[in-house]
Amino acid sequence: MTDEAMQPFERIARDVREQVRLRQLKPGDKLESTRELANKYAVAPGTVQRAFAELRRDGVIYSHTGRGSFIRENALDALADPTAQTIRRLEEQIADLTARLERVEQNQSSGSAQS
Repeated sequence: MTDEAMQPFERIARDVREQVRLRQLKPGDKLESTRELANKYAVAPGTVQRAFAELRRDGVIYSHTGRGSFIRENALDALADPTAQTIRRLEEQIADLTARLERVEQNQSSGSAQS
């Protein structure tokens, strides 16, 4: 995908991933702040936050409110196996949907018991 075809948040996330792969960013390293990256990429802070959300979801970074975002210890492993990332996301979605279905079924059974 060319830079022109990428959304700005995708470009930021790609750049962070590449820096991790090249070991320019190492586990425990702190990323630049949202504001600094927004200025660097000439985007809104929300765009950087969206890139960070994607990187968190993929297990590349973790964030602490008020302290910043950091490279995870196992970031290289997360980048090395995109299939495992996809499976992990699908498992999370299935667990979420299962919990929702159980709540709906509970609400229906308690509603029919009251009728």
